[in-house]
Amino acid sequence: MVLRRLTTRLFLLFRSHELRQYKRLAGPGLSCILYPLESIVGKLSLRIQQIDVRCETKTKDNVFVQIGVAVQFRVIEESAYDAYYRLENSSSQIQSYVFDVVRSTLPRMELDDAFANKDQIAAAIFEQLQDVMRDYGYEILASLLVDISPDAKVKVSMNEINASKRLKAAAEHKAEADKIRQVKAAEADAEAKYLSGMGVARQRKAIAEGLQNSVFDFSQEIHGSSPKDVMDIILLTQYFDTLNNVGADSMILEHDPQFVGVLQRQLRTTAAANSSATAAENKNSFF
Repeated sequence: MVLRRLTTRLFLLFRSHELRQYKRLAGPGLSCILYPLESIVGKLSLRIQQIDVRCETKTKDNVFVQIGVAVQFRVIEESAYDAYYRLENSSSQIQSYVFDVVRSTLPRMELDDAFANKDQIAAAIFEQLQDVMRDYGYEILASLLVDISPDAKVKVSMNEINASKRLKAAAEHKAEADKIRQVKAAEADAEAKYLSGMGVARQRKAIAEGLQNSVFDFSQEIHGSSPKDVMDIILLTQYFDTLNNVGADSMILEHDPQFVGVLQRQLRTTAAANSSATAAENKNSFF
Protein backbone atom coordinates (compact mmCIF):
# COMPACT_ATOMS: atom_id res chain seq x y z
CA MET A 1 0.00 0.00 0.00
CA VAL A 2 1.25 3.46 -0.91
CA LEU A 3 -0.08 6.75 0.42
CA ARG A 4 0.30 9.76 -1.80
CA ARG A 5 -0.84 13.34 -1.28
CA LEU A 6 -1.47 15.54 -4.31
CA THR A 7 -0.40 19.13 -3.82
CA THR A 8 -2.00 20.28 -7.06
CA ARG A 9 -5.55 19.91 -8.25
CA LEU A 10 -5.27 16.66 -10.21
CA PHE A 11 -7.39 13.64 -10.90
CA LEU A 12 -5.71 10.23 -10.65
CA LEU A 13 -7.11 7.48 -12.81
CA PHE A 14 -6.37 3.97 -11.56
CA ARG A 15 -6.62 0.67 -13.32
CA SER A 16 -6.56 -2.90 -12.07
CA HIS A 17 -3.19 -4.61 -12.45
CA GLU A 18 -4.71 -7.97 -13.29
CA LEU A 19 -7.44 -6.96 -15.72
CA ARG A 20 -5.74 -3.90 -17.20
CA GLN A 21 -8.98 -1.91 -17.08
CA TYR A 22 -10.22 1.29 -15.47
CA LYS A 23 -11.02 0.85 -11.83
CA ARG A 24 -11.53 4.12 -10.01
CA LEU A 25 -10.89 7.88 -9.91
CA ALA A 26 -9.18 9.75 -7.09
CA GLY A 27 -9.54 13.48 -6.56
CA PRO A 28 -7.10 15.98 -5.03
CA GLY A 29 -5.82 15.22 -1.56
CA LEU A 30 -4.47 12.12 0.21
CA SER A 31 -4.93 8.94 -1.86
CA CYS A 32 -4.22 5.27 -1.09
CA ILE A 33 -2.70 3.12 -3.84
CA LEU A 34 -3.02 -0.65 -3.45
CA TYR A 35 0.23 -1.43 -5.20
CA PRO A 36 0.84 -3.72 -7.06
CA LEU A 37 -2.86 -4.53 -7.44
CA GLU A 38 -3.53 -1.13 -9.04
CA SER A 39 -1.50 1.57 -10.70
CA ILE A 40 -1.87 5.16 -11.87
CA VAL A 41 -2.89 5.38 -15.50
CA GLY A 42 -2.91 9.16 -16.00
CA LYS A 43 -3.39 12.58 -14.52
CA LEU A 44 -5.80 15.38 -15.41
CA SER A 45 -5.25 18.96 -14.29
CA LEU A 46 -8.20 20.97 -13.00
CA ARG A 47 -6.49 24.24 -13.79
CA ILE A 48 -7.83 26.54 -16.50
CA GLN A 49 -5.89 25.95 -19.69
CA GLN A 50 -5.52 28.01 -22.84
CA ILE A 51 -4.77 27.06 -26.39
CA ASP A 52 -3.72 29.60 -29.03
CA VAL A 53 -4.83 28.86 -32.58
CA ARG A 54 -3.77 30.67 -35.75
CA CYS A 55 -5.78 30.14 -38.89
CA GLU A 56 -5.47 31.55 -42.41
CA THR A 57 -8.64 32.22 -44.38
CA LYS A 58 -10.09 34.47 -47.06
CA THR A 59 -12.68 37.21 -46.68
CA LYS A 60 -15.57 37.99 -49.00
CA ASP A 61 -13.54 40.68 -50.80
CA ASN A 62 -10.73 38.15 -51.51
CA VAL A 63 -8.28 39.27 -48.84
CA PHE A 64 -6.26 36.56 -47.09
CA VAL A 65 -5.92 37.15 -43.35
CA GLN A 66 -4.31 35.43 -40.38
CA ILE A 67 -6.79 34.94 -37.52
CA GLY A 68 -5.56 34.48 -33.96
CA VAL A 69 -7.95 32.78 -31.52
CA ALA A 70 -7.39 32.04 -27.81
CA VAL A 71 -9.62 29.35 -26.26
CA GLN A 72 -9.78 28.92 -22.48
CA PHE A 73 -11.10 25.61 -21.13
CA ARG A 74 -10.92 23.22 -18.16
CA VAL A 75 -11.82 19.66 -17.25
CA ILE A 76 -15.29 19.08 -15.76
CA GLU A 77 -14.82 17.23 -12.47
CA GLU A 78 -17.85 15.02 -12.95
CA SER A 79 -16.69 14.04 -16.46
CA ALA A 80 -13.01 13.34 -15.83
CA TYR A 81 -13.36 9.80 -17.18
CA ASP A 82 -14.71 11.08 -20.51
CA ALA A 83 -12.00 13.76 -20.68
CA TYR A 84 -9.26 11.15 -20.43
CA TYR A 85 -10.64 8.12 -22.27
CA ARG A 86 -12.96 9.57 -24.91
CA LEU A 87 -10.63 12.23 -26.27
CA GLU A 88 -7.00 11.54 -27.01
CA ASN A 89 -5.84 15.07 -27.84
CA SER A 90 -8.08 17.90 -26.65
CA SER A 91 -5.90 20.61 -28.20
CA SER A 92 -6.14 19.12 -31.69
CA GLN A 93 -9.89 18.71 -31.33
CA ILE A 94 -10.37 22.34 -30.26
CA GLN A 95 -8.07 23.54 -33.04
CA SER A 96 -10.07 21.64 -35.66
CA TYR A 97 -13.36 23.16 -34.56
CA VAL A 98 -11.81 26.64 -34.49
CA PHE A 99 -10.60 26.16 -38.07
CA ASP A 100 -14.07 25.01 -39.13
CA VAL A 101 -15.91 27.96 -37.59
CA VAL A 102 -13.43 30.59 -38.76
CA ARG A 103 -13.27 29.29 -42.33
CA SER A 104 -17.05 29.12 -42.56
CA THR A 105 -17.70 32.57 -41.03
CA LEU A 106 -15.01 34.88 -42.43
CA PRO A 107 -15.68 34.16 -46.14
CA ARG A 108 -19.16 35.69 -45.68
CA MET A 109 -17.69 38.97 -44.41
CA GLU A 110 -15.66 41.69 -46.01
CA LEU A 111 -12.43 42.74 -44.34
CA ASP A 112 -13.88 45.87 -42.72
CA ASP A 113 -16.86 43.86 -41.44
CA ALA A 114 -14.51 41.26 -39.96
CA PHE A 115 -12.77 43.94 -37.90
CA ALA A 116 -16.14 45.37 -36.83
CA ASN A 117 -17.68 41.96 -35.94
CA LYS A 118 -14.88 40.32 -33.95
CA ASP A 119 -17.27 39.60 -31.09
CA GLN A 120 -19.67 37.84 -33.46
CA ILE A 121 -16.92 35.52 -34.73
CA ALA A 122 -15.73 34.79 -31.19
CA ALA A 123 -19.30 34.02 -30.09
CA ALA A 124 -19.75 31.57 -32.98
CA ILE A 125 -16.54 29.76 -31.98
CA PHE A 126 -17.64 29.65 -28.34
CA GLU A 127 -21.07 28.21 -29.12
CA GLN A 128 -19.65 25.53 -31.41
CA LEU A 129 -16.96 24.43 -28.96
CA GLN A 130 -19.20 24.54 -25.90
CA ASP A 131 -21.75 22.17 -27.37
CA VAL A 132 -19.18 19.68 -28.66
CA MET A 133 -16.50 19.65 -25.98
CA ARG A 134 -18.94 19.23 -23.09
CA ASP A 135 -19.65 15.70 -24.35
CA TYR A 136 -15.95 14.96 -23.98
CA GLY A 137 -15.70 16.25 -20.41
CA TYR A 138 -14.36 19.73 -21.15
CA GLU A 139 -15.96 23.08 -20.36
CA ILE A 140 -15.20 26.02 -22.67
CA LEU A 141 -14.87 29.15 -20.57
CA ALA A 142 -14.11 31.74 -23.26
CA SER A 143 -13.04 32.14 -26.84
CA LEU A 144 -11.26 35.35 -27.78
CA LEU A 145 -10.49 36.65 -31.25
CA VAL A 146 -7.16 38.24 -30.41
CA ASP A 147 -5.80 39.11 -33.86
CA ILE A 148 -6.91 39.78 -37.44
CA SER A 149 -3.80 40.30 -39.52
CA PRO A 150 -4.02 40.82 -43.29
CA ASP A 151 -0.99 40.94 -45.53
CA ALA A 152 1.42 43.85 -45.03
CA LYS A 153 0.63 45.23 -48.50
CA VAL A 154 -3.08 45.18 -47.68
CA LYS A 155 -2.39 47.11 -44.47
CA VAL A 156 -0.44 49.73 -46.42
CA SER A 157 -3.26 49.99 -48.97
CA MET A 158 -5.88 50.41 -46.23
CA ASN A 159 -3.81 53.16 -44.61
CA GLU A 160 -3.43 54.91 -47.97
CA ILE A 161 -7.19 54.69 -48.57
CA ASN A 162 -7.93 56.22 -45.18
CA ALA A 163 -5.29 58.89 -45.75
CA SER A 164 -6.83 59.73 -49.15
CA LYS A 165 -10.29 60.00 -47.62
CA ARG A 166 -9.03 62.36 -44.95
CA LEU A 167 -7.12 64.44 -47.52
CA LYS A 168 -10.28 64.62 -49.63
CA ALA A 169 -12.32 65.75 -46.64
CA ALA A 170 -9.66 68.33 -45.77
CA ALA A 171 -9.66 69.64 -49.37
CA GLU A 172 -13.47 69.91 -49.33
CA HIS A 173 -13.41 71.84 -46.06
CA LYS A 174 -10.65 74.12 -47.38
CA ALA A 175 -12.58 74.77 -50.61
CA GLU A 176 -15.72 75.54 -48.62
CA ALA A 177 -13.75 77.92 -46.41
CA ASP A 178 -12.29 79.66 -49.49
CA LYS A 179 -15.77 79.94 -50.96
CA ILE A 180 -17.14 81.51 -47.80
CA ARG A 181 -14.14 83.84 -47.65
CA GLN A 182 -14.65 85.00 -51.25
CA VAL A 183 -18.41 85.44 -50.77
CA LYS A 184 -17.85 87.49 -47.64
CA ALA A 185 -15.19 89.56 -49.40
CA ALA A 186 -17.58 90.22 -52.32
CA GLU A 187 -20.37 91.17 -49.93
CA ALA A 188 -18.00 93.48 -48.05
CA ASP A 189 -16.82 95.08 -51.33
CA ALA A 190 -20.42 95.59 -52.49
CA GLU A 191 -21.36 97.10 -49.15
CA ALA A 192 -18.31 99.38 -49.28
CA LYS A 193 -19.18 100.57 -52.78
CA TYR A 194 -22.79 101.15 -51.75
CA LEU A 195 -21.73 103.19 -48.77
CA SER A 196 -19.19 105.07 -50.92
CA GLY A 197 -21.94 105.90 -53.43
CA MET A 198 -24.19 107.08 -50.64
CA GLY A 199 -21.39 109.29 -49.37
CA VAL A 200 -20.74 110.77 -52.82
CA ALA A 201 -24.46 111.41 -53.33
CA ARG A 202 -24.74 113.16 -49.98
CA GLN A 203 -21.60 115.16 -50.74
CA ARG A 204 -22.98 116.36 -54.05
CA LYS A 205 -26.31 117.14 -52.46
CA ALA A 206 -24.56 119.21 -49.80
CA ILE A 207 -22.54 121.03 -52.49
CA ALA A 208 -25.68 121.80 -54.47
CA GLU A 209 -27.48 123.06 -51.38
CA GLY A 210 -24.45 125.16 -50.46
CA LEU A 211 -24.29 126.70 -53.95
CA GLN A 212 -28.00 127.41 -53.84
CA ASN A 213 -27.67 129.15 -50.50
CA SER A 214 -24.62 131.08 -51.71
CA VAL A 215 -26.43 132.29 -54.83
CA PHE A 216 -29.46 133.31 -52.80
CA ASP A 217 -27.40 135.20 -50.18
CA PHE A 218 -25.24 136.93 -52.81
CA SER A 219 -28.34 138.10 -54.73
CA GLN A 220 -29.89 139.46 -51.56
CA GLU A 221 -26.83 141.35 -50.38
CA ILE A 222 -25.69 142.86 -53.70
CA HIS A 223 -28.45 144.70 -55.48
CA GLY A 224 -28.62 144.46 -59.25
CA SER A 225 -26.86 141.08 -59.41
CA SER A 226 -28.57 138.08 -60.92
CA PRO A 227 -28.12 134.35 -60.20
CA LYS A 228 -26.32 134.08 -63.55
CA ASP A 229 -23.65 136.51 -62.36
CA VAL A 230 -23.16 134.49 -59.21
CA MET A 231 -22.79 131.23 -61.13
CA ASP A 232 -20.23 132.84 -63.45
CA ILE A 233 -18.16 133.89 -60.44
CA ILE A 234 -18.42 130.41 -58.87
CA LEU A 235 -17.41 128.69 -62.12
CA LEU A 236 -14.47 131.04 -62.51
CA THR A 237 -13.36 130.37 -58.94
CA GLN A 238 -13.57 126.60 -59.38
CA TYR A 239 -11.73 126.89 -62.69
CA PHE A 240 -8.79 128.67 -61.02
CA ASP A 241 -8.83 126.10 -58.21
CA THR A 242 -8.58 123.35 -60.80
CA LEU A 243 -5.65 125.09 -62.50
CA ASN A 244 -3.97 125.41 -59.11
CA ASN A 245 -4.33 121.69 -58.38
CA VAL A 246 -3.10 120.73 -61.83
CA GLY A 247 -0.12 123.04 -61.53
CA ALA A 248 0.84 121.39 -58.25
CA ASP A 249 1.62 118.22 -60.23
CA SER A 250 3.98 120.09 -62.60
CA MET A 251 1.76 119.54 -65.64
CA ILE A 252 1.63 122.05 -68.53
CA LEU A 253 -1.80 122.50 -70.10
CA GLU A 254 -3.18 124.94 -72.65
CA HIS A 255 -5.08 127.71 -70.85
CA ASP A 256 -7.84 129.92 -72.26
CA PRO A 257 -10.00 132.12 -69.95
CA GLN A 258 -12.87 131.90 -72.48
CA PHE A 259 -13.16 128.23 -71.55
CA VAL A 260 -15.24 129.25 -68.54
CA GLY A 261 -17.94 130.66 -70.79
CA VAL A 262 -17.84 127.60 -73.04
CA LEU A 263 -18.22 125.38 -70.01
CA GLN A 264 -21.18 127.44 -68.81
CA ARG A 265 -22.94 127.17 -72.19
CA GLN A 266 -22.38 123.39 -72.25
CA LEU A 267 -23.89 123.04 -68.79
CA ARG A 268 -26.97 125.07 -69.80
CA THR A 269 -27.39 123.03 -73.01
CA THR A 270 -27.13 119.73 -71.09
CA ALA A 271 -29.60 120.89 -68.46
CA ALA A 272 -32.08 122.02 -71.14
CA ALA A 273 -31.80 118.70 -72.98
CA ASN A 274 -32.40 116.77 -69.78
CA SER A 275 -35.45 118.89 -68.98
CA SER A 276 -36.92 118.30 -72.50
CA ALA A 277 -36.36 114.54 -72.27
CA THR A 278 -38.02 114.36 -68.85
CA ALA A 279 -41.06 116.33 -70.07
CA ALA A 280 -41.46 114.10 -73.15
CA GLU A 281 -41.26 110.98 -71.03
CA ASN A 282 -43.91 112.25 -68.62
CA LYS A 283 -46.19 113.14 -71.57
CA ASN A 284 -45.91 109.68 -73.08
CA SER A 285 -46.63 108.01 -69.78
CA PHE A 286 -49.74 110.17 -69.34
CA PHE A 287 -51.24 108.98 -72.66
